[in-house]
Amino acid sequence: MAENPMLKFVVRSQSYPEKRTVSERAHDFQEISSSFAVDSAEDQAGRCSQCGVPYCSVHCPLHNHIPDWLRLTAEGRLREAYELSNLTSTMPEICGRICPQDRLCEGNCVIEFSGHGAVTIGSVEKFITDTAWKEGWVEPVQVDEPTGQSVGIIGAGPAGLTAAEYLRAAGHDVHVYDRHDRAGGLLTYGIPGFKLEKEVVMRRVKRLEDAGIHFHTSFDVGRDATLAELRKRHDALLVATGVYKARDIKAPGVGTKGIVKALDFLTASNRANFGDAVPEHEDGSLLAAGKDVVVIGGGDTAMDCVRTAVRQGARSVRCLYRRDRENMPGSQREVQNAEEEGVEFVWLSAPVAFEGTDQVTGVKLTRMRLGQPDASGRRSPEPDPGSEASIPADLVIQALGFEPEDLPVMFAEPELAVTRWGTLRIDHRSMMTSVEGVFAAGDIVRGASLVVWAIRDGRDVAEHMQSWLKARAGTRQRVAA
Repeated sequence: MAENPMLKFVVRSQSYPEKRTVSERAHDFQEISSSFAVDSAEDQAGRCSQCGVPYCSVHCPLHNHIPDWLRLTAEGRLREAYELSNLTSTMPEICGRICPQDRLCEGNCVIEFSGHGAVTIGSVEKFITDTAWKEGWVEPVQVDEPTGQSVGIIGAGPAGLTAAEYLRAAGHDVHVYDRHDRAGGLLTYGIPGFKLEKEVVMRRVKRLEDAGIHFHTSFDVGRDATLAELRKRHDALLVATGVYKARDIKAPGVGTKGIVKALDFLTASNRANFGDAVPEHEDGSLLAAGKDVVVIGGGDTAMDCVRTAVRQGARSVRCLYRRDRENMPGSQREVQNAEEEGVEFVWLSAPVAFEGTDQVTGVKLTRMRLGQPDASGRRSPEPDPGSEASIPADLVIQALGFEPEDLPVMFAEPELAVTRWGTLRIDHRSMMTSVEGVFAAGDIVRGASLVVWAIRDGRDVAEHMQSWLKARAGTRQRVAA
């Protein structure tokens, strides 16, 4: 009788793919960890306890069949593992790289609760699909018979790309419009290469192009066409723009030269790594080289900024966050990576003013203390009187999160209803906006969130749009008859 390959968590320790040394990785934008070797992936997958109620799947927004593809991996059935993983996710190798597994699947792994260390689910997921690409198992999108219907998608980020794939597979003519010159949204221009190498994103985009999806890049809705004009071109529209408006700091001196927005800084860096000419690097305005850099914020975007600044050759990099380490929203793994790379975290601190006249020279900060819990359950930070101090800064990066842009005005569509937060208001039963035939999904509906939730929303909205398009086609046929 063959030995059971699973339940090995009692005899095998938790292991992640080995990270490159700091001296190697802190000077380039390549991913910091290699993929598992085959035997390592099988060994780690075999640690799964095959729970009757798999909390890892429950806490995955996509409800991936995690225990099942872990077992297939442990048994050496990698192609089947990939095919099962691919059933629920359009981008498993991307989620394996950038999902905060410590807060989702791995953070809810039963053997993590038992003290044995979670199964390294994300690393196995990355390994499975990277292997599938290498071996040629990733097949072209299978497109059904043409429906004669056309769909327009505004935004080429994870929600838009996911919906595009499912709607194209259903046989619709799909057009994707994006303001950037490359598809991918934040996957392309917001997330640094050391977390997600751009070839990983571009090969997904090429697969969609090969399926006949039309990408209209450098296309700004409101400038190149209004929403009303796009509605005339297509039978249905999806708004999946994400949220890009940076939250600003309100403090004296905030408009001083050298205080920049996180997304501007990250986009310039990613463009440079594509080989594009970046004027803001040439004049130094968005380049950290040789500077004392201060990043304000405690989320994953702030972690991307501090680690990018290190790689650009900053003289020093500090991160100010108003709460403590335990109450920060970003991934603890990213904090650890940043600390290894030389970033200094100044916990329980907040800026009160920026020093300098023509150019920022420093940040005046106050120490904070944690008071009573707020609505989110985290303890609210309060200034600690008499604790003000100054730290030097040549470049200050604001990484306080993102808010929606004013889409009704930008799209010249006053009938587009929004919530009090500026996100698009939808009927959650159909995911349709207040404008007939216009749907919305991703961060523009739920607010700034995770890539995996955008993929989930893209999957869900494609199903709703398909139902609506079928009903509309049926109505037309009855009228014609």
